[in-house]
Amino acid sequence: MYAPSFKQAPDRPSPEKQRPGWSRGIRRTHRWLAIAFTAPVIANFIAYAFGEPPPWLVFSPLPPLLLLMLSGLYMFAQPYLERRRGGGTGT
Repeated sequence: MYAPSFKQAPDRPSPEKQRPGWSRGIRRTHRWLAIAFTAPVIANFIAYAFGEPPPWLVFSPLPPLLLLMLSGLYMFAQPYLERRRGGGTGT
C-alpha cells in the first residue's frame, strides 16, 4: 500500500538549550524549588488528617514559595527586559 512520506524536521536545539547559562540555571532552580515546595504541602495535608500539625510544619512551604515567586517573577519579566535592551526578536 501507499505509505505517506513525512518530512524530517530540521534539528534545532530546544528553546531551553538556546538560552544563556544564567537563564537556564534559573529555570532549572525554579523546577527544583517547585518540588521542594510540593513536598511540605503534601506533608501538611497528611498531618492535618491526623490532627493539628506543629507550626514548623505548617510554615515549612513558605521559604520555597518565596524563592519560587522571585524566580517566577524574573522569568516573567525576562522577555520584556530583553526586548527593552534590544536583544529580543519582538514577538
